This record gives sequence, structure tokens and C-alpha cells, in this order.
Amino acid sequence: MNLSLVDPFVLAQDCPEVITGRLRSGHSTSIRFSHRGDLLASGRHDGIVIIFDIETNGVARKLRGHTRQIQSLSWSTNDRYLLSAGQDWKCVLWDLKDGSRMRTVRFEAAIFIAELHPHNHMLFVAALFDDQPVLVDMSSEIPVKSTLPSAPRRSQIERENATEKQNAQDAKQTTTVTVFTPSGDHIISGTNKGWLHIIDRATLQVLHSTRHTNNIIVYLRLTPSGRDVVINSSDRIVRTMHLPDLQDPKLDFETLQLEVEHKFQDLVQKLSWNHVSFSPTGEYVTASTWMNHHIYVWERGQGSLVKILEGTKEELSVVEWHPFRPFVAAVGVDSGRVWLWSILQPQRWSALAPDFAEVEENVEYIEREDEFDIQPLEEIHKRRLNQEDEEVDVLTIEPPARSTMTAEFEKGDFRMPVLLDIEASDSEDEVVAVGAGQWRRKSPGAGRDWMNDDEVPSGDEVRKGAGTNGVPPVQNGTKRRR
Repeated sequence: MNLSLVDPFVLAQDCPEVITGRLRSGHSTSIRFSHRGDLLASGRHDGIVIIFDIETNGVARKLRGHTRQIQSLSWSTNDRYLLSAGQDWKCVLWDLKDGSRMRTVRFEAAIFIAELHPHNHMLFVAALFDDQPVLVDMSSEIPVKSTLPSAPRRSQIERENATEKQNAQDAKQTTTVTVFTPSGDHIISGTNKGWLHIIDRATLQVLHSTRHTNNIIVYLRLTPSGRDVVINSSDRIVRTMHLPDLQDPKLDFETLQLEVEHKFQDLVQKLSWNHVSFSPTGEYVTASTWMNHHIYVWERGQGSLVKILEGTKEELSVVEWHPFRPFVAAVGVDSGRVWLWSILQPQRWSALAPDFAEVEENVEYIEREDEFDIQPLEEIHKRRLNQEDEEVDVLTIEPPARSTMTAEFEKGDFRMPVLLDIEASDSEDEVVAVGAGQWRRKSPGAGRDWMNDDEVPSGDEVRKGAGTNGVPPVQNGTKRRR
């Protein structure tokens, strides 16, 4: 019924317009939508991972396993497993069925980004700071790490004519970002010297290298089909390009030429871009800006700027597009809120009944003579008997309408269990600002001021300072600020 109330012209829109909400549970630093789009994972500054339910905007689960800021998040194809990478130099694989930690992988360097294999959740690739990228197999208790190359692949003539300086520069290159292709057979990586590599996952060899910039490649993102890639580099230019079918056995990587399709940049203000993302169909490219509170949206068909999303008063870092809807989420740098942009959908109440008429202002209504007459008891009893004869099917479960969902995600039957008690909830409604960059929780009521602390007291602590009701007494009416 809700769809019938929405104007069909509004449903046809595929680009968000205004801010329609915000999420907050701690200070977010990274976000990632699940493949179905019903959940949003948020990594916090204190190392806690929050799972938001998109329909209710509530906290569905909290995952504690990191001690430092979360750098990146990656979902498995069936949305049951989540990989988080933190500044504490470790990656954690979570099982969302019960919120347990399946694997914890530690590294000897900081992690730029970690991405799960699209078909094997026990395999992921990670780009490390000042170290070579690694392919990690977590099938066994002791993870197996395989080093990936960062040096570009050069032709035989280039290798013969290479100077010592060039060889030394190639050896010093480090990979800054790595992603899997949708098939999982290849890895796309970017380096600090502007090289883009295509690596074979089986042989761990570079099949193709191309250079489009002399600056650092900050981020890469592929479309769901894997045929398009967007590149964010430190030269303040966002590039998009087409990729060939890497599964084609006739593809010759030696003669492959990757040409830039579009270059998106701000020629007036020379803005730098924090993060980039594709729309679900790859038709649009969106980017958040450095030291600016706007989100730019470009259309790839014409290569032009179509919209600037406004509404916040702070700089935005990570920006993500919903997998199926015109819905964009972005993280505020200062407050740590997750801002949501979507389309305002005015409801057409006239769709409920053919004779329903919408009016701009109140009008006098004249009722019919028999409009509110009391029905005879015999007539009411007859209607009830007729309704009892109808057979109601309460066993058949109809699948949700997901016509736009690809067959790759149809096979996932996992649904994260609903938790009715999320401990130490600190949603937006329970947090108030007490100063510049300072927040505290609202008072939860008489006798429960201990909930304003950052940590919930244990049972022993409650019993030591308990009053008549078994809860700690208020201490001078003060509240801890965080």
C-alpha cells in the first residue's frame, strides 16, 4: 500500500536530493552498506563496529574486538560475515549470526584497506602502510599470508633498457588500495606512484600495469558488474574507465590499453576529494570533498555535474551509495554522525480510493442521510459468518520484492537475528552536546545516573555502591563528559 501512495514520477528518480535523516552511535569513521541494503555497518573511532537497521534507523548489533579506529569494512556476499580492519594493525572476521569473532589476523604494519573475496569469506586482500599487500587465507586457525607485488609489469624492452634509478623506484613502490573483481579471480590495486595493476589471484603475478597519474591512488571502487572502475587520486582528479571482461580467455594483457573515460574535477576551487563511490547502476559518481561540506554527483553519460548535495555544516569523509535505492550516506568528520540523503516522497492519498479528493483547506462536509446508520444485528452476523468461511493462508511466506537484485545475491538466505536488548545503547536521541566536540548522554532517570558514564558498571560495582534499590547513588550530581 505504501508504494501506491507514492507518485510514480518520484519512484523514477535515481538521484537523491535532500537530507532525510541521520544516524549516530558513537563517532563513526567508516561505513559500508550490506549487499541487500537493509543493514549499514559503521566503524567507530573507539574500535567498536555498529550495525544499523536501515528501515528503523536503530542499532541492530554492536561488535567489540578492536582497540583503535576502524579503517575499512567489507561484507560477504550473503551478508552474514563482516570483515573490519582497524588502526590496531589487525583484521577481524565477524559472524553476524551470533556476533562472534571467527578469525583475528594481526599484521606488522598499519592497514589501509581490507576487502573480502566475493565468494569465499575466508579469503581477503589487504593493503598495508609501508609494506607489500597481502592475500590472506583464514581457512585454518593459523592464517596463511601471501605477498602481492607492487612493482609495475614492464615489457621485455623496458626491462632491458631500465636504469638503476628506475629499478630502485619500482622497488620502493607500495600499494595503497586493493579490491577484488566480482569474479574473485583478479585483484585491482593502486600504488603510491599512480600505477594501476591487474593481479592474477591464483599465480599472484601482475598481468597488466598502467599509469594515469604521478600521484598517490587513494581509493578504488568497482561497479557490481566489475566493468567500470572509479579512481580517486591525490592530484584532485576523479577518473572513471571501462574494464574489459577479465574472464575472457582471448584477452591479451600485453596489448591491453585502459583509457580514461571521464575526468571529474573542480577547476575553480581546486577541491580535493576524500572518498568516491558509484551509484548502483554505475550511472553516477559521487565524491565527498576535503575541507568542504558538500557532496558532488556527476553523471557519466555526459560527464557533467548534475547535483551538489548540501545540508551539513561539517566536512564529510566516507560516502556510500545504497545498493538499489537513490540513497546516499556520508560520515561527518567533526561530529561522527552518519548523514542520509534521499528523495522526499509526497504521498498521494487519492490513490487509496477512486472517489478520494485532496483539498488544500478544510471544507464543510454534508453527510448523507443514511451514511452513519447503525446496521442491523442480523446483517452484521451474516457478514461475520461469510468472513469465517474464507480460508486464510498463514503458512506460506512470500519472498520480498527484489526485482532489481542481481542473481548473485539471491542465493543468500541469511537474515541477521533481531536483538531486543542492545547493551549500552547510545543513539542520537540519548546524546546531547555540552560543548565544542564534547558529548554526554541524557539523564536516564532517577537512580540510574551511572548510565552517563562511558562504561556500564559491572555487577560487583553496582552492589558496592548500591542504595535501597540496588543501584549506585548519585555522586554530587555530576556527569562525565566524553
